[in-house]
Amino acid sequence: MFGPFSGWEILIILLIVLLIFGPGRLGELGKSLGEGIRNFKKAISGEEEPKIQNKEKEETKNP
Repeated sequence: MFGPFSGWEILIILLIVLLIFGPGRLGELGKSLGEGIRNFKKAISGEEEPKIQNKEKEETKNP
């Protein structure tokens, strides 16, 4: 299913994570993890240029 982990092992790991972080923080953790992965993918694919380069381009356009 997920490499060396079976369904029961994944379920036990998720329950332990739920006990450690609690249901309230688990939502925040998932949201932060999703945003981090999304930003990483954008940076890898080159969709988003670094902010420093954007500022330099704006300065050259508007002297």
